Formats: sequence, structure tokens, C-alpha cells
Amino acid sequence: MVVRTYEEELKFFEKVSPYSWKIKKGFQPNMNVEGLFYVNEALEKLMFEELQVSCREKDSGGFLPGVKQIANVAGLPGIIGHSIGLPDIHSGYGFAIGNIAAFDMDDPNSVVSPGGVGFDINCGVRLIRTNLFEKDVLEIKDKMAQNLFDNIPVGVGTKGVIPMSKNSLDEALKLGMDWSIKEGFAWPEDKEHCEESGRMANANPLKVSSKAKQRGMPQLGTLGAGNHYAEVQVVDKIYDEPAAKKMGIKEADQVCVMIHSGSRGFGHQVATDALADMEKAMKRDKIKTNDRQLACARITSTEGQNYLQAMACAANFAWVNRTSMTHLTRQAFAKQFNMSADDLDMHVIYDVSHNIAKIEDHTIDGKPKKLLVHRKGSTRAFAPNHPLIPADYQEIGQPVLIGGTMGTCSYVLTGTDGAMSETFGSTCHGAGRALSRAKSRRSLDHKEVLSKLKKQGIAIRVASPKLVTEEAPESYKNVTDVVNTCQAAGISKKCFKLRPIAVIKG
Repeated sequence: MVVRTYEEELKFFEKVSPYSWKIKKGFQPNMNVEGLFYVNEALEKLMFEELQVSCREKDSGGFLPGVKQIANVAGLPGIIGHSIGLPDIHSGYGFAIGNIAAFDMDDPNSVVSPGGVGFDINCGVRLIRTNLFEKDVLEIKDKMAQNLFDNIPVGVGTKGVIPMSKNSLDEALKLGMDWSIKEGFAWPEDKEHCEESGRMANANPLKVSSKAKQRGMPQLGTLGAGNHYAEVQVVDKIYDEPAAKKMGIKEADQVCVMIHSGSRGFGHQVATDALADMEKAMKRDKIKTNDRQLACARITSTEGQNYLQAMACAANFAWVNRTSMTHLTRQAFAKQFNMSADDLDMHVIYDVSHNIAKIEDHTIDGKPKKLLVHRKGSTRAFAPNHPLIPADYQEIGQPVLIGGTMGTCSYVLTGTDGAMSETFGSTCHGAGRALSRAKSRRSLDHKEVLSKLKKQGIAIRVASPKLVTEEAPESYKNVTDVVNTCQAAGISKKCFKLRPIAVIKG
């Protein structure tokens, strides 16, 4: 392995716009395409500091700097365009979190890699509007936080309140949100405002291990732990009034609920099972990667197809999970305000995934191409008039939900033509970690974090005190920096900003 100084490493980087950098071939071995990442001045400093530390210490605790992970992904067979890093990028398993990579379906060597999706398959965000305003909830926000905490199971090892049998689980894995509607846990119109209408059609429960099903069976309708949350938020600022109105947001101070969760232990097991299978497939098919965490299989191989069908099951599980928590949220609000959820106008604005791989049509060098797009810590951001956008959002582009960190603002964006041409119709997904969980626990005090949130007027209910330090705002990049960078680069457009008034976490 070639060891270079930080100054030697910098020769492989070229600034190509005020908000983007190119990573030249040769930075990591066997790069088939160049890397590309988006940053503003503050985020740029973080990216290069991480690289400098890795050059100095030679030990990054098992994870490479984000720029090296982008470059390693650029070495995967069949990759097309660029390996792309978004402003919220940080180190992850194989792929960085905030990394996009697309693979040419016409290339027989193209691969699918579970590391490009992540262990929490279809981790995503759902936003529910209400016709309430901040003045309606200000005096009862502590009670609201407690009601949500009591209604939605949170934390590690919690069991859901949605009754499941083996047969009903298989049906949910196959049907996604259509199962939720059939069972009375969702409104029929909910799926109209959900990516893929809440169902990936290629899901095959026969490709999922019994261990994954055992882990998933008790977990439907549970929030989980880590960075997952349910927040009561108020609209803080509207940037694009016509687009906001299309989403049912008429003025500032309107109350919404944001739910951030994924496929729980089910998705984790699907990813774990696939990685083991793919390591064997790589030996058989003589596929070489720069990092063993980039285990992959040819898309057309048995292992590749099995993973895509099992991954679709996990995606459907996650949509049913967020739908089940929407049902529980509607119940909590109905009880709190002694009104039906319908009378409270608790409609889903949108539901997006930010850990998934999908076969999509894109234009590359003026030619239509069918691609397998891996989005890990990245959100789809299709431009106006795209056929996969809901009918009532055709004029504005796909809504993009960007969750902030505990106690900070969140954003709703819309997709752009720039995203279609530069990032395979993708943009950021959140703030992105700046400190590891271990470093957060060492450097922050949970009592101080809670005190600061209280001073901000935020009611919080959390199952685990150690989680407070891991998820403190100081542990993350500035979400406004991330969102502004994506807007300045033209890959998404700000619609409105939300701030939390009540937070529940695992």
C-alpha cells in the first residue's frame, strides 16, 4: 500500500465550482470514474481535516475518511458518472453515509453492494401536517411529548403494538403500505404521498431468512433508537409559498409531525445475510474491491437478485413501520385534542427513503440509461414533471424531507433539474455526524444537553440518557450549512423550515 503525505494527497483534488470538488483517478487504486463531492467553506474544512488526521494518525478506528470511501466506491465494477458525496457525508460501512453511486444495468459486470444501502434499509422520514398552530399547543407541549412517548414504542428491544403472525408479516413484506391500508392502519390517500407508493413490487419474502423475520416480527410500529425520532414541529419560515401551499402549508407556526425511522432489526439482518453471501460470490466471480466492506455481487447473479428482492421486503417493512407510527400518532393527537385525525387534517405531506437502491431511468451523456442507483444517506430529489412524482406535486418537484438533529431545525426541499443532471436526481438527507458516538459520549454531558434543550423551549422524552449525548446537536454538522450548500449547487431548492417543540427518542 502506498503511503502518502497529506500534501501529496491534496494533489488528487480539484475544485470545480464554488461548491464542489473532484477526486481524480489514482487517489485510490482501480478507480473507474472520478469522485465528486459537494461542500461549502465550513464543510470543506471538516472534510479535509478528516483526511489530514487520517494521514497523521494512520488509524481511523476502522472507518476511512469520507473522501477515501467515495474514491473506493469509484472502483466498483460497472459504476457510471461519478461516485458522489453530499454535504452531510460522514464515514460509514463500505460506502460513506451521504454517498451516491449508479451502476449501468446494460453492463454485465455491474454490481449491487449492500454497503451502498446500509444496514437500516429504507431508513427514511415522513412528515404529517395538521391544522393546528403553535398557539394551540404551546401550553400542552410537555403533555403532547408524553402522549407520543406513551403511544409509540421507543428504544432498543421494544415491541410494537401492531399484532403480527408469520403469514401477516409475509403479506406486509410483499404488499408494503397496501397491507397497512387493508388492515385499517392507513388512509388510502397516504400512499399517494409516499415514494414508490409505499411498495416495492419486486419484494419476495422467500428470499428473506427466518432469522430476519424473527427479528422483525415484534418490531412493526416501533421507533427504535440511535438517530431515530418523532418530533412535533412548527413551520418556522416559508421560502417558496406556492410549493408550500401545494403541500398544505399555508403559513408560519403551523404544526407538523416528523417521523424518522427505518426497517429496524429486520433490515439489519437482511443486510448481514447478504454480505455473507456476497463475499462467497466475489471469490467465485473474481470481483476485487479496495475495501472488504464493499462486498458486492453482479446485479444479474443469483446473490445480486436475491439481495434486491430481500432489500425490497425490508423497504416495504420500513414503510409499514412508519405508517404504523403514523396511525399511533393520529390516535395520540385525536385523544389529546378530542377531535378525529381527519378533522385535525393529519395528512401525510410526503415520505422519503434515504437508504435504498432502485432501478431508475436517467439520461447520461444525452442517452437514456437504465441504472441501479444506490442512495445511502441520500434522498431522491426528482425535478418537476417527472413521471414518478405524485400528480399534485408535478409542478413543484418531489418533496425532500431533511431531518435536523435533536433540538435543531429541519427542512423541506424540492427536487430540481440540476439534481437530475448532476446527482442522479438526489440530494442530502440530514445534518451528518461530525463526532463519533463514542467521542460524543466522552466530550458531552447529557444533563447539560437536556438543560440546553429545555431553555430552547423543547419538551423531550428519551428512553436512554446516553443517547442524549450521542444525538446532541454538537455531534452533528450544521444542517443549515448542508441544505444551503445543496441549494447553492442547484441540486435541491428550499421550500420551508421547521423547528421542534417536542421530541421523543429511543
